[in-house]
Amino acid sequence: MTRGRPQITTPEALPDERSAETALRPSRLDEFVGQAKVKESLQIAIDAAKHRKEPLDHALFFGPPGLGKTTLALLMAKELGVGIRTTSGPVLERPGDLVGMLTSLRAGDILFIDEVHRLRPALEEFLYPAMEEFRVDVRVADGGGARAQTIPMALERFTLIGATTRFGLLTPPMRARFGLIERLHYYPPDDIAQILTRSARILGVPTDPAGTTEIARRSRGTPRVANRLLKRVRDYAQVRADGKITAAVAAEALKRLDVDEFGLDDMDARILKAIIEQFEGGPVGVATVAAAVGEDPGTLEEVYEPFLMQQGFLARTPRGRCATASAYRHFGFPPPKSAEQPSIFES
Repeated sequence: MTRGRPQITTPEALPDERSAETALRPSRLDEFVGQAKVKESLQIAIDAAKHRKEPLDHALFFGPPGLGKTTLALLMAKELGVGIRTTSGPVLERPGDLVGMLTSLRAGDILFIDEVHRLRPALEEFLYPAMEEFRVDVRVADGGGARAQTIPMALERFTLIGATTRFGLLTPPMRARFGLIERLHYYPPDDIAQILTRSARILGVPTDPAGTTEIARRSRGTPRVANRLLKRVRDYAQVRADGKITAAVAAEALKRLDVDEFGLDDMDARILKAIIEQFEGGPVGVATVAAAVGEDPGTLEEVYEPFLMQQGFLARTPRGRCATASAYRHFGFPPPKSAEQPSIFES
């Protein structure tokens, strides 16, 4: 959980909501809403692998958190009719942590590694022969342990699916070993509204189209945030309204949650106002902005900036971050000419 960020709008998964999130996940790939090009590419690859009776190529999903990378991996396992083991880069510390997982995989099974960019270099190199030659070199002691030697161990042909929010942090050798590389984008409001309609039906929450639309346009283009907002609006509707989510009920509930009409929360506002008020609109370095708002630079780049850029409030330039004219107007500041007409050398 990031410091200073309201839990309601963080796109990162929270520990206490994983079971509820699982219940809202689609059970088939054709039930997955949005990401049409990604779905089509995956369906073709899955059908081809099934036709050839071969394991699927190793796949990599990248994009901001909360867009469905884990869900797609689980759905791919269901479509292929194979098992799946899930883990994440930060929890894997040494090659021995991977050996047990890899040797337990049956032919065609999937190993899903979330935050694959955070794998230690030694683990990454350990995976190379596993991904290419389906073998691992296990270190064993020789005699009294004075010397160590490696013994090659054959693996079943498996599929590694990696997920990352920081594609640029993956090493070129690691990226080259994935046959399928798919980027997930933020969802348009219409897709989010479809997801909310389905989630409301599963949760047994009465809604009208205007109510789901109101939540959808404030959900940061992220299904995880949308479902979280739906639950909080449901609570408000049950306590302060007649239990049904309408546009007026949703708007009032989200106002109380400090989620504005663009889905911006307190930290988003602090970032943009810091650039505008303290640094004259930029350009300013990300580390400087992070220090000004009391947040980690990596979190700004991974969680906040992609959405602010997608909404047109922030621009990245070779010299640093700049607030756009839209950001000035959103917070009631007159935009300077430099914000209205950015230099071509800063694009």
